Amino acid sequence: MIENEKLKLPQLLLSVFLTVIVGSISGFFTAGEIDTWYATLEKPALNPPNWIFGPVWTFLYILIGVALYFYLVTPSSNSKRMGYQFFAIQLLLNFLWSLFFFKMQSPLLALVDIFLLIAAIVVTMFYFGKVRMLAALLMIPYLAWVCFATYLNLGILRLN
Repeated sequence: MIENEKLKLPQLLLSVFLTVIVGSISGFFTAGEIDTWYATLEKPALNPPNWIFGPVWTFLYILIGVALYFYLVTPSSNSKRMGYQFFAIQLLLNFLWSLFFFKMQSPLLALVDIFLLIAAIVVTMFYFGKVRMLAALLMIPYLAWVCFATYLNLGILRLN
């Protein structure tokens, strides 16, 4: 944090709550398919055990919530509307991926979604970085994991 910058706890909690809630709802759509449809799929090399996904996604949702917080509380002479819009778009695309992949059982539709998600994350990082570089940097692990998820999605599509 910047020297003399005070933590704004309500904004921090709201930012993190928003992202964790979206992740939790998307996890609800995922849960029923893990031991059924997903268990029957051939997986690519490097596919982690199922128990890894919950903790990793929870950590990442918290991290992007903190990124949103820093973007929110940093004063800027420029409009921050585009950053908020792209953050919302990437969060929606993230949510839709679970619906496409698990509920609709469509790795192809999920793959199209995840490519759009990567683009939306990069654009979000661009806008966040113009206001507060820390906000953009906090999204790097999320981008890396989504790229890894793209590899897994593509591998599942190819193998099945």
